[in-house]
Amino acid sequence: MSSTGMNFLAISKTEAMEHIVKILEIHKVTHNVKSFRFEKPANYMFTLGQATDVSVNKEGWEKEIRPFTFTSLNEYPYLEFTIKRYESHNGVTNQVHLLKEGDELIIRDVWGAIECKGAGWFIAGGAGITPFIAILRQLYKDDKLKGNKLLFSNKTEADIIYRDELSHMLGNDFINILTDEKNGKYENGRIDKAFLKKEIPDFSKHFYVCGPDKMIADVNSILNDLGAVPDNVVFEK
Repeated sequence: MSSTGMNFLAISKTEAMEHIVKILEIHKVTHNVKSFRFEKPANYMFTLGQATDVSVNKEGWEKEIRPFTFTSLNEYPYLEFTIKRYESHNGVTNQVHLLKEGDELIIRDVWGAIECKGAGWFIAGGAGITPFIAILRQLYKDDKLKGNKLLFSNKTEADIIYRDELSHMLGNDFINILTDEKNGKYENGRIDKAFLKKEIPDFSKHFYVCGPDKMIADVNSILNDLGAVPDNVVFEK
């Protein structure tokens, strides 16, 4: 039972074994986000939207574990994370951003996070977009994106992760809202009840919600009020 009183679907992780993998490529995505492509262990598979626990294979950091979601597809010959840097924390994300090609990560087995259950509304805040990336890429590849819509909240336009790719894939079904910037291109504000009522005509479809904890709780509560079907709401826990 969630804090909103609805039986939202949340999937928990399980124990995992370790794999040491070498970073193959690093690409800049935004001013504080990079994608990391790295070796794929033999027979390593995941459900799109799933994550694994990750640490840096350097002295003192091997046991500092954080979860990251795969943004690659299973058919790719490599694995990929898309990771936002929180430099002021001096934590794992900062350490990852200091790595170079040839450095190593330690990954574990996959565990359940967000899994696509059918066409619906994807609602993301900031780095919360990452569980949706592989799902949307696969739907686009399979020509099955029709009927899906992405509502994406960020502080500024510069913070929009994979803006060009998402715009290309989703077109008018890619809706951005900025909390800290007014630039005339995107709506200014937050993903609140008025915004969701304006953008979503059908609350009986599936909902996928990921972002900061408070945002998830607030959005889930609003969806409850607006009549979303509890079993159709999937969120990262």
